[in-house]
Amino acid sequence: MISEGLLIVISGPAGTGKGTVVKELVKDDSFRLSISATTRAPRGTEQDGVEYHFLSREKFEEMIAENGFYEYAEYVGNYYGSPKKPVEEWTKEGKNVILEIEVQGCQKMKAVRPDCISIFIKPPSMEELEKRLRGRGTETEEVIRKRMSRAQEELLLADSYDYVVVNDTVERCAGEIMDIISGLKS
Repeated sequence: MISEGLLIVISGPAGTGKGTVVKELVKDDSFRLSISATTRAPRGTEQDGVEYHFLSREKFEEMIAENGFYEYAEYVGNYYGSPKKPVEEWTKEGKNVILEIEVQGCQKMKAVRPDCISIFIKPPSMEELEKRLRGRGTETEEVIRKRMSRAQEELLLADSYDYVVVNDTVERCAGEIMDIISGLKS
């Protein structure tokens, strides 16, 4: 008998290294990453089913009507959402499924799946967060200021999560999350 996998929601401010931590976690075969769906066009080298499931607006709205998303939102004219089907299939197979989503998405997930495990990833400090955002070299000064302001707001919600983990190093952060999951499954 396979025990059901856990549904794990990971979120935190931009620049905290969520994506890098998640990549480290999914190296372990017991984890799967839920890939969000969107109606926006692929950017650069993005591939369908890798970064996102790229759907037509009609298909996305059809899935909304069929209750096919745990949560979804419309942002700047495009839909984004977390499809239910793959998550349910993987958890039945005993896999732990990670949703890397925004703080607002986590609030919605907790409402529809109160059994989900929510983990908030914090930066070691605001100074380090700003250093990471600047180190990307991809954002304007205005965007960095907006992200820092939003990070302050999101950090206020950390206490609403089941667990808060500081990402000082990817290996330590991923290890702490693995320990949390192992403890919950035993």
